Amino acid sequence: MTMLNRYTTLQAGVFAVVFALSAGALSAAYAQSSTSTSMNGLKLSGDEPIQIESNELQIREQEKVAEFTGNVKAVQGTTQLRAGRMIVHYKGEGSSVSGGNTDIDTIDVLDKVFLSTETQQATADTGHFDMTSQTFVLEGKQVVLSEGQNVFVGCRLTVQMETGQAKLESCGKRVQIQLDPKSQRKP
Repeated sequence: MTMLNRYTTLQAGVFAVVFALSAGALSAAYAQSSTSTSMNGLKLSGDEPIQIESNELQIREQEKVAEFTGNVKAVQGTTQLRAGRMIVHYKGEGSSVSGGNTDIDTIDVLDKVFLSTETQQATADTGHFDMTSQTFVLEGKQVVLSEGQNVFVGCRLTVQMETGQAKLESCGKRVQIQLDPKSQRKP
């Protein structure tokens, strides 16, 4: 299998993860204890290349799985996703993961997930993106979202990508928010 085929196959899925994480970071600006909110989202350039690096890439054709392990890094423009592992699950009869002609079903990012954009950062233990339902979930002991001096802490962030709805949950505790008054927009 060529590197080009691997890149083509995984490009759309990694873009979805990077987009979902970025949108999640933006949505936190409106979070409360367990809050649903609408968000504008962060639009990434679909024509920018995505660079994916890891210590190892394993393709399991029979299982329709591509697994990146060890210091995974996905970069598109100024957005960067890091994790210990990224597992891409494919669907479709007769399609080949290595041939680049598959549809992505789900993507899991594991082992200390970190996202950074020009203005936001998000950290979590795990992330799960479901392409069918267009839902992305970040989870962990602490899901921390920050933009400048504004910091939002919960344990589960769910983003509905089609509607732009996001929810930050506390998981039995309380969502914590620290807002910097200087970050408020002036009329």
